[in-house]
Amino acid sequence: MSTNAKDSAGKNIKYPWWYGGAAGIFATMVTHPLDLSKVRLQAAPLPKPTLFKMLESILAHEGVLGLYSGLSAAVLRQCTYTTVRFGAYDMLKENVIPQDQVTNMAYLLPCSMFSGAIGGLLGNFADVVNIRMQNDSALEPAKRRNYKNAIDGVYRIYRHEGGLKTLFTGWKPNIVRGILMTASQVVTYDVFKNYLVTKLDFDESKNYTHLTASLLAGLVATTVCSPADVMKTRIMNGSGDHQPALKILADAIRKEGPSFMFRGWLPSFTRLGPFTVLIFFAIEQLKKHKVGMPKEIEDK
Repeated sequence: MSTNAKDSAGKNIKYPWWYGGAAGIFATMVTHPLDLSKVRLQAAPLPKPTLFKMLESILAHEGVLGLYSGLSAAVLRQCTYTTVRFGAYDMLKENVIPQDQVTNMAYLLPCSMFSGAIGGLLGNFADVVNIRMQNDSALEPAKRRNYKNAIDGVYRIYRHEGGLKTLFTGWKPNIVRGILMTASQVVTYDVFKNYLVTKLDFDESKNYTHLTASLLAGLVATTVCSPADVMKTRIMNGSGDHQPALKILADAIRKEGPSFMFRGWLPSFTRLGPFTVLIFFAIEQLKKHKVGMPKEIEDK
């Protein structure tokens, strides 16, 4: 993220494409209980409990392990969705955007939107399994799917629950969310970090700079993505009736009002804020220590 580092010869250092996915797995391992609570809240009927009441309920009824329900699917999601969107964004920045324009939003936004769309599409199957596994214990016993793990979930959906059509349930709102998330998260991180360094004299190498930029990026991303996130959760958690997204949206607005699109904003930020901080912190650390890079580059 942000301005590319340069080696001793003044050339831009190209970091591994998988840094985003690896950082996403790290962030997911830490914030999964918050993400689980957010998904349960978005799918819960009215009146909805608070985030902490939901966490308390999960802990009371399912134990500590219950806080990590669906973790394998969450990791699979990071291996697909996050790896693709971060990797594609960095590749476009390195190979398409002129080096003197790497902080120009006119260039960054189209690149981030394209990257988010590809990530949302290719990671959709993992997202379906992720949401279903996280919400499974909240269903009545007769309606539970009881996937053993993410791979079992993908296999069973493909063989017994509608095949590819079900695995790509909600792909349209997921692509929209991928576009919104990538544009509002990685672009705002780049822009905020550049502003802090160039206008407020923050030290680019310091953790407090990364922390400030990532917190601001998380705030923007949560607000921008909330409507698509709520829609995605409701569609993917369905029973396979494949109702059109517009019908689900119209029914929700009629029954709950337009504010439903921002339902769960606080738990979303409670999860996405720390997640954004952790993922960018991890990426910065991977870059700082040049993990997985050739030794001649590590030594520079």
